[in-house]
Amino acid sequence: MSQKIEKISQTVRYRSGSGYDHKHFAFTPLNQRRTIKWPNGAKIAWCVYLFLEYLELDPAENTVKDPRYGGALGSHFPDYLNYSVREHGNRIGFWRILEVLDKYDIKPTVAINAMVADRYPRMVRECIDRGWEIAGHGISASQMITSQLEEKEESVFITKSLETLQKISGVQPSGWFGQDFSQSERTLDLLSNLGLHYVADFPNDDTPYATNYGDLICMPNHSEWDDTQLMAIRRLMPWRWLDVVSEAFDYLYNEAHPAGTVMTLSIHPWLLGQAHRIKYLDEALKKMTSYKNVWQVNAAEVAKHYQKN
Repeated sequence: MSQKIEKISQTVRYRSGSGYDHKHFAFTPLNQRRTIKWPNGAKIAWCVYLFLEYLELDPAENTVKDPRYGGALGSHFPDYLNYSVREHGNRIGFWRILEVLDKYDIKPTVAINAMVADRYPRMVRECIDRGWEIAGHGISASQMITSQLEEKEESVFITKSLETLQKISGVQPSGWFGQDFSQSERTLDLLSNLGLHYVADFPNDDTPYATNYGDLICMPNHSEWDDTQLMAIRRLMPWRWLDVVSEAFDYLYNEAHPAGTVMTLSIHPWLLGQAHRIKYLDEALKKMTSYKNVWQVNAAEVAKHYQKN
């Protein structure tokens, strides 16, 4: 009972102190923020997030995956259908997307599961050879971070993910994308202690902002036009996804708030890499790269620029 009372007390303090039911960051309205100027007079920064994920056929007991991606076979084993749809992204979709990104000289941030890096180092090498940023993205699409994990377990989980990527890429990742936006109450503290510079798990803003954990900042990650959110979950048609991301880009470009607007585009090879969708990614990038005075950049560079300024 005493723990429950303390929990309620903490909630009240968070509400009165920052506007939220948590202590992670303060409430800062857009019209009260300082001006951030992007390099070379760019109106907005623009980041592409490419997610490379591995869906386990037989995940360990007590692991948690996003229930929105249950698959046609539900809990039956083996779920080869859902497994194979995701695997198509690694066998086929990824390589199609590489061609489209190369066509428009896009430099994305690549969020990579440790299991992808272990099993398919060639995929990671393709990204490294292009000079793309590598970011932490957990172990697999079947293993989300939740408060069911003990602190030590979560610390090992994050460390394993980062060390796997560092071993293959030779570079310590500076950013973190929780699998399906997953966190516990202690995740930000652990990320800060491990030396990460940014986290992209809060789709609540169009500009970077500070957290209450040292130099760790939150990077925008627009879930409202994430390809899986719109097409896999909301069942939006691919042509309508193109309209949505184009309209969002156009509005943010013309608004160009002095606080430092960032447009993000999240893409998953298992979805956009399908034969009937890939052309819509091509058309979206064609439109976005036609805008002038735009800083197309990875998340790490935006975070670095924000921290300096």
